Amino acid sequence: MEQPDAQPAYVLHSRAYKETSALVDFLTPQGRMRAVLRRARGKGGSLVRPFVPLEVELRGRGELKNVGRLDTLGIAAWLHGDALFSGLYLNELLMRLLPAEAPHPALFEHYTLTLQALAADRPLEPLLRSFEWRLLDELGYAFALGQDVNGQPVDASGLYRLRVDAGLERVELVQPGLFTGAELLALAQADWDAPGALLAAKRLMRQALAVHLGPKPLVSRELFRKR
Repeated sequence: MEQPDAQPAYVLHSRAYKETSALVDFLTPQGRMRAVLRRARGKGGSLVRPFVPLEVELRGRGELKNVGRLDTLGIAAWLHGDALFSGLYLNELLMRLLPAEAPHPALFEHYTLTLQALAADRPLEPLLRSFEWRLLDELGYAFALGQDVNGQPVDASGLYRLRVDAGLERVELVQPGLFTGAELLALAQADWDAPGALLAAKRLMRQALAVHLGPKPLVSRELFRKR
């Protein structure tokens, strides 16, 4: 009989802990959870790898819990090449930005669907940009794409800059890092086929995430550069 506190989960990160245990960060519908897995070098340790859908029972009331039970739940998303690097990037974003024990069931579902799409060799860029946007939205950092900071509709012929703390601001003088209104309106509709949309989305998400990630570089981005 299923334990009442069992829940679906994915491993975001794990590292050796003491002699035979592992310290594991899980993504669950209830948020990012950290727990000690005893005897991680035994049978249970083979499940402590990314992208495997799990069912986990976590025990304890503090921030550091104990894994009471750990089982597979469905088929793992087998990622390779750039899709693997993309999955590692998602995990690193969640580790860096997602607060511990803050429930985000919709984000968990979006992560699951994104892994499935990566495993199915869907185009990477739209998947990554969509996940970044969902993460920003879930954390309360999102901003309107169809209107500027003054509440005016974005003009397709205008130029805009991102003010991370407020939203999109229309500017008259050309400067580095700007976005055209046409690009922003395409992103608002998730029209990835529009001219310049994917490149604009990548630049916009970089700018939006940078202030929250801080100066420490993302390891997964370095892997992309070196591949």
